[in-house]
Amino acid sequence: MTDTPETPEVPETPAEPVPAAEPTPAERTAASVGPWASATEAYDLLTVDVPAEHWIEALTAARDVLGLAFLDWLSAVDDLDRGFAVCAHLAAVGGPGGVRRLLLRTRVPRERAELPTAVGVYAGAAWHERETLEMFGIGFTGHPHPVTLLLPDGFEGHPLRKDFVLAARVAKDWPGAKEPGESADHGGPARRKMQPAGVPDPNEWGPLKGTLPPVAERPARGARAAAAGTDRPRRTRSTEAGSASQAAADAPPVRADRPRRTRSVGEGSVSQAAEPAEQPEAPRRTARTQSSDAPWHAPVPAHGEQPAQPGQPGQPEQPEQPEQPEQPERPQQPERPQQPEQQPEKQDGDSA
Repeated sequence: MTDTPETPEVPETPAEPVPAAEPTPAERTAASVGPWASATEAYDLLTVDVPAEHWIEALTAARDVLGLAFLDWLSAVDDLDRGFAVCAHLAAVGGPGGVRRLLLRTRVPRERAELPTAVGVYAGAAWHERETLEMFGIGFTGHPHPVTLLLPDGFEGHPLRKDFVLAARVAKDWPGAKEPGESADHGGPARRKMQPAGVPDPNEWGPLKGTLPPVAERPARGARAAAAGTDRPRRTRSTEAGSASQAAADAPPVRADRPRRTRSVGEGSVSQAAEPAEQPEAPRRTARTQSSDAPWHAPVPAHGEQPAQPGQPGQPEQPEQPEQPEQPERPQQPERPQQPEQQPEKQDGDSA
C-alpha cells in the first residue's frame, strides 16, 4: 500500500467584524435625553417618549444637552383607557440652523393623574400647568400657585375630558331654525333626534331626568313580519326582469282591433297622415321688362358660325320694342323782367 501525503492544515482567517449601522437622528436625540427614552419622527416633528418618573430629568436634558431653552406650550390629550398623554413642545431659536423643535411626551394613568411640576426647569410652564389642571384634572405636585385660571369659581368637572357632560346642550335646545328630523308643519311625529358627542339623554341626566316619555323604537324587520302574520319571500327576480309589479302578467292586454304601431318616426302617426298637409303657394314673380339691347338676349358663341343679323333669311325677326311713354313737358319758367341799366352818377366838373 502506498501512503497518501497528508495535506497541511490551513489556518482559518478570523472573520472581519461587521460595522454597526449608524444611528439615526431620532436615535441620537433619544440617547441624548436618556437611556430610557424612545424617539419617532413623523410630519417633520421629532417626538421623544419618556416614562413619567423621568419627566423632570428628560426636560432638564432637553434644555442643557440639546439646547432647547424655549418652552412653547404644555398640554395633554385624553386617551380614555390608556390615560392622559402629557406633551411639552420645546424649541431652540436663534441658532444658525433655524428653529429646532422637539415634542417631549409622557403618559399618566387615569386613576392617578399626577406629575411633578416643571417650573424649576422652565419658568413659563406655570401658566400651562394651571390650564392643564383645570381642563384635564392632572395635578402637578410642587406648583407654586395652583389656582384657577380660566374657569369660574365653583365649576365642577374638567371640560376637555372626553367623559365630560355638555350640560348646556341638555338644559336648552341647540340654536338653529330646525333640528335634524324636524319638519316644517310639525304635524306628524318626528324621528328621534341624534344627540351630539358628549350630550346624554335628557331623560337620564339633567333637570328633565325621568319626566320624559320613553322614545318609541322602530321594530325590527323580522318583528314586523311576525306581527303581520305573513312571511314575505325574498326577491328572486334579476335586475333585467324588473320587479313583480312590472311583470307582463300584470300589464293590460293589447286590443285585437288596435294593432301595434309599425310606423317610423319620420312617417309620423296615423292621425297626422290622415290630414293632407297643405302645400304653401309659391310666391309669384313679377315679369321683368325685356330689352333688345341686353347682351343675354342674343348670345354669341365663342367658336363656330356667327349668328345672322336680324332681317337675314333663316333668322326670326326681333320683336318690336315697346314704345316708351312720353315724358310730360316741364312747365316753362316765367321770364324775369329786365332791370334798367344804371347810369353812372355825374360827378362835379363834368360838362353837360
